Amino acid sequence: MEKVRFSFIIPALNEEQYIGDCLASIKRQKRKDYEIIVVDGCSKDATAALAKRRGAVVVHEREKGPGAARNAGVRKARGSVLIFIDADVRVGNNFLDAVESRLGTGIGGFICRLYSYDGFSSLYTLAHVIMKLLFKLRIAMTAGSCFIYRKDVFERAGGFDPLLMTNEDHDLAIRASKLMRFMYFDDIHVMTSSRRVRKMGFLGALKIYIKSTFAYFLNGTHIRGYWDYDS
Repeated sequence: MEKVRFSFIIPALNEEQYIGDCLASIKRQKRKDYEIIVVDGCSKDATAALAKRRGAVVVHEREKGPGAARNAGVRKARGSVLIFIDADVRVGNNFLDAVESRLGTGIGGFICRLYSYDGFSSLYTLAHVIMKLLFKLRIAMTAGSCFIYRKDVFERAGGFDPLLMTNEDHDLAIRASKLMRFMYFDDIHVMTSSRRVRKMGFLGALKIYIKSTFAYFLNGTHIRGYWDYDS
């Protein structure tokens, strides 16, 4: 059995419509030194069963929130590189080669550039511009759908704060960046769904994201009802 270098960790709740394509994209990787861990948050659909059929290790987590789910996945992970992706993400065939090429000395984690495979590309272009500016100012942020950490840095930083229902990704990036460099590599591309934007509308999605981000940076907390549009 090939040694595990990369651990994909995917939090999922009622994601049977999307997770199959996500797992298929991982399975197309040229290198095979990875494992897939799906953390199921008590789904009422076939998410867990589908993930098992596709070869993923399924962990069941009752505590609510993406932070708790991702932490549960890390406890199961064997790889030295942690790749956190959402269930509606798709990665290219050479994704792991690209990740490996960026894990140089002094880099503890990074995010990739997001593209949409089902519309609202302008929102992701805007996010790209904002990320470029923030990282130029040395402000660590994440794009939410995909981020990579060295496992030792993740553990030293203390993992995700399970009490934060949102902004847990920003919070960890800030803490990790104090240990080692946290970067934005826009030449590594990841595809994601714009389903939430379609449901809320462009302005609605932008408004709630800005509101949530300000809640964290001003008060160190999250806004209530952030995930209501997913129900």
